Amino acid sequence: MAKNKNNKAIWGARIKKNTSTLFQKIGGSIDIDKRLYKEDIAGSIAHVEMLFKQKIISFKVKNKILYGLNKIEKEISNKKFEFNKDFEDIHINIEKRLFQIIGEESGYIHTARSRNDQVITDLKIWMRSANNEINMAIDRVIKNTLKLAEKNIDTIMPGFTHLKNAQAVSFAHYLMAYVEMFNRDKKRFINNLDNLYENPLGVAALTGTSFNIDRNYTTKKLGFKKPTNNSIDTVSDRDFVLDFLYGVSVCSLHISRIAEELIIWNSDGFKLINLSDKIITGSSIMPQKKNPDLLEYLRGKSGSAFGNLFSMLTILKGLPLSYFKDLQDDKEMVFKSNDMLINCLKIFDEILKNFTPNKKRMLELANSGYINATDLADYLVKNRSMSFRKAYQKTAAIVNLAEKRKKNLDALTLEELKMIEPNLTNDVLKVFNLKNSINSKKSYGGTSFDNIKKMILKYKKNND
Repeated sequence: MAKNKNNKAIWGARIKKNTSTLFQKIGGSIDIDKRLYKEDIAGSIAHVEMLFKQKIISFKVKNKILYGLNKIEKEISNKKFEFNKDFEDIHINIEKRLFQIIGEESGYIHTARSRNDQVITDLKIWMRSANNEINMAIDRVIKNTLKLAEKNIDTIMPGFTHLKNAQAVSFAHYLMAYVEMFNRDKKRFINNLDNLYENPLGVAALTGTSFNIDRNYTTKKLGFKKPTNNSIDTVSDRDFVLDFLYGVSVCSLHISRIAEELIIWNSDGFKLINLSDKIITGSSIMPQKKNPDLLEYLRGKSGSAFGNLFSMLTILKGLPLSYFKDLQDDKEMVFKSNDMLINCLKIFDEILKNFTPNKKRMLELANSGYINATDLADYLVKNRSMSFRKAYQKTAAIVNLAEKRKKNLDALTLEELKMIEPNLTNDVLKVFNLKNSINSKKSYGGTSFDNIKKMILKYKKNND
């Protein structure tokens, strides 16, 4: 193991007494931010190359520092680096090890730079990758949702409002609603990238630097699009963290809503879907039980995402400019939220592959609860020159009659229907066919089979 023997704090020339062990314990972040080592080293390499380009350091110093940094990256990658909690964070751990490897020349690495701009640079680079990884996971979920939808275009089920039967829909239409939700999530993470492509490196502690640095050089070198505009705003800005945490929160909210719906549909009261044994658990005492624990896990995890978002909002809401120790907690929240969401997306993707609709039960439930009443009202408007409100009243009266006679609407005879509306003819009976009902919803975004096919095709092309 590569040991850090130079244990003196970097501010030891000013602060004469050793930091208390308690403060070292609570003030350090190395257990969290060591995750940023690749980004930190990449930022340092770009910074050092810029310093040489601007003739701030010599060719010899540049090469020695680059040699040391590359050596450190290999050590960490190969798990041969000892992270020292005495050195607070990833930045100081790397700088101390660099001193061991190359000696005094390591001190040039921090010229025209502060940990304030360094850490934001590291975090932004890491979050760019995190946003892209999340979107790839969302893409997989969308792809498998589309596959399931494609198999169930003509699967008829009740659509619900207030958890009561409302109108007949295609099961694929329900699934495509999920696709819309996840697609909005993708857009949020794509939009987040705008601020993540502004380069913080070079603003130093809060005022910029007197050295003749070239921020455009490090911008290009590190894959940013432009440098940030204001040094004070740069070191105090955590809007990009809030954007990320908000994106995670909304996506986890969507997963939670979907999970809740599938839990309800899987319940003994509904029985609309069947869950594979691969994604359920049993009971320790009740032998017959098959529980949707994974779905409940997904529903519960949204709370963690919301907590991280509100924690960050609370930290920032009364924080003056520019940098404060309070901001150190941002990385833990980002990492935890990121890992949680990636895990939940993987789980949900697995669930999509391991549940099937109970088509018989879906159709049975769709045929109950006078679900085609609205279709009858629409028919009266289109074919009997009624206002919708009058048609509504006539239809309500017909529903009351059916309820009184303990019949579904499609079981009523033409004669019975004429008791309410004498001008009805035999063609009204076609209204009660659920497939006809669904295919009549041809307005853009509606549940007709043709609409669904077109929408699936559109998303399949976009997702390729």
